[in-house]
Amino acid sequence: MAVESPLFDQNTNLVMACHITGVYDVNRNITLVDDAYDLVKDWAESIKAANLQGLIFHNNFSEETCKSFGNENISFIKIDYNPQYNPNVFRYFIYRDFLHQHLQQINSLFITDITDVVVVNNPFIASFFIENPTSLFCGDEPKILNNDWMNAHSENLRENIVDYATYESTFGNETLLNCGIIGGNASIIFNFLQQLCAIHQHANYNNKTAYTGDMGAFNYLARTVFNQQLIHGAPVNTVFKGYEIDRNDCWFRHK
Repeated sequence: MAVESPLFDQNTNLVMACHITGVYDVNRNITLVDDAYDLVKDWAESIKAANLQGLIFHNNFSEETCKSFGNENISFIKIDYNPQYNPNVFRYFIYRDFLHQHLQQINSLFITDITDVVVVNNPFIASFFIENPTSLFCGDEPKILNNDWMNAHSENLRENIVDYATYESTFGNETLLNCGIIGGNASIIFNFLQQLCAIHQHANYNNKTAYTGDMGAFNYLARTVFNQQLIHGAPVNTVFKGYEIDRNDCWFRHK
């Protein structure tokens, strides 16, 4: 899919997020309303406060909203949502196609959730980030992969990926990774997204369950292909759902 975008300087670092509304959100049990900037305000303001470049891919912000809140740090990019995939999954196709067009201009990036994630510190200037150029950074949760929610969430993938049950058995006691924060060198993230989208195209396109499959596919790919490159938890993210408002030693706060 063609995605219009602003012009970037060479070696740009980006933080990108998708905000798709008007579609029932099975995780929240609601349909997000259109053109409600307040839903992304905290994310956008944290990007500006850290003097980062942030891209918001969206399907329903008005031109007025984009003009009012777009600035030197925040760009809005209009997309057409494909209902073949739920929004949690479709965002990865948006990111993949965008990177396909702009990979040569981008040095490093993070892709994040937008309504419950904020930037705490600029990751791209952190020595830990710079010293680990081949790593895949991501969020995590204070639980293991083998938990009731993930087992239910993975039903469709388990039926469509030959070695999925083997992966669950192998990594069941490992930390549950959270796809709400993913980052690293642009070429590594592009490679990851290409493989992630291929999984969804093969194993999740006909998902009729009550679960999105995004967490299952993410954990599966991260653990089976990128496990030796993974860095998760501090300093990448605060404790998921820890609401650690006063914590300032991580790059992102995820609830």
